[in-house]
Amino acid sequence: MNKAEIISIDPRREIRTPKKSFSWPTVIRIKKYVSVPYKRVVLSRKNILRRDSYKCSYCGRGDLPLTVDHVIPKAKGGDDSWENLVTACTYCNNKKGDRTPNESGLHLRIKPYTPSHILFIKNAVGKIDENWKPYLYLS
Repeated sequence: MNKAEIISIDPRREIRTPKKSFSWPTVIRIKKYVSVPYKRVVLSRKNILRRDSYKCSYCGRGDLPLTVDHVIPKAKGGDDSWENLVTACTYCNNKKGDRTPNESGLHLRIKPYTPSHILFIKNAVGKIDENWKPYLYLS
């Protein structure tokens, strides 16, 4: 219907119908601009675990049961935000208790951050196609 054009194809694959065969597009360009609202990643336990690569933010282990920990405990004014929630193994979470990491002698391996939706595209797809990188700001 001439609404999009193919920018890049995968020569190893094709889309087949009973009568025709089409190139497999890897990147397309839509000819008419379509407004897409900014994609925010929803704050959830599953997404915090994904962001932290299913590893404890204090000891780095991923082979123990994991929980979500407030860096600044709620009792001390901490909130439910990307910058205050991290993945923690049950051992580190119990050791930290209702204290800050400094008070408990634990140190964060990475600073918690708000992830971009591109990180989750990478996790969902597994490996980013090289043809996508210029368009995802990864080149």
